[in-house]
Amino acid sequence: MRPALIRRTHSALAVTLLGLGACACSTAASSDSATSSDGPIQVVAAENFWGSIAQQLGGSQVKVTSVINNPNADPHDYEPTAADGRSVATARYAIVNGIGYDAWADKLLSANPNSDRRELKVQDVVGLKPGDNPHRWYSPDDVDKVIEKITADYKKIDPGHAAYFDSRKKEFEDKTLAPYNELISGIKKNYAGTPIGASESIVSPLSDNLGLKMLTPESFLEAVNDGTDPTAEDKAAIDRQIADKKIKIYVYNSQNSTPDVQAQVNEAKAQGIPVVTVTETLTPAGASFQEWQVRQLRGLKSALAEATGKR
Repeated sequence: MRPALIRRTHSALAVTLLGLGACACSTAASSDSATSSDGPIQVVAAENFWGSIAQQLGGSQVKVTSVINNPNADPHDYEPTAADGRSVATARYAIVNGIGYDAWADKLLSANPNSDRRELKVQDVVGLKPGDNPHRWYSPDDVDKVIEKITADYKKIDPGHAAYFDSRKKEFEDKTLAPYNELISGIKKNYAGTPIGASESIVSPLSDNLGLKMLTPESFLEAVNDGTDPTAEDKAAIDRQIADKKIKIYVYNSQNSTPDVQAQVNEAKAQGIPVVTVTETLTPAGASFQEWQVRQLRGLKSALAEATGKR
């Protein structure tokens, strides 16, 4: 169990029944909202980090509903509601993460069919499969790929506004994401090769892109992410890394702080190792993707500067 998040068990039957109810309630809406060229494109995103990007790329020509939009909800084991079913049934475009992260979303889409709906699965865009690290919104390179795909899909759904979508994409990449991209480039330039520790695998895609050296055993990162018990060997190895100050900083997901993780955070602080906090979903509620990421990247940069003496 992941104690800091709401974890609920759902079944395929529950989603199927939800889908039947949603379809029964929204047949008219589907024919009007989902297929009409009038009004904005109705978009549903399984998670708000992708939803935030989708809304900014689409501007006034889209209306995005994110299923996971509460910092306390766990995307891994979310239980869809009837309202979620209606959103999916009437959407012309759906965005899900895949890679084993939001299996409930696939069931929700299957239970609410719509022949007019185009679907984007991040798993396919970045060429990964279930079992690979699913936290692709923490990979700047993969975020770029998703931006490209969303824009291309918008242009296929609404070719009459193709120039508008191209303009939105250019503004988003060149202006909106400029602070985000500058921080990534600066951290990579100044701190590549710096050894770090982390609480779970959510940190790995960002660490890889920034060129930081992850010392925490991958098996520990995956165990915490999956909600299983890490091995005694892994915990002992991390304890030694902290005690010997082999890591310069420790990065942890505050939305998934297990007793083992909290013990490591406390040990790192006691050794004077800077601790950096990240979260799995947009925090605070209502923040944009770039606001959230820039705040975290600034915290990471500050911690690296403190630990290495490089500014």
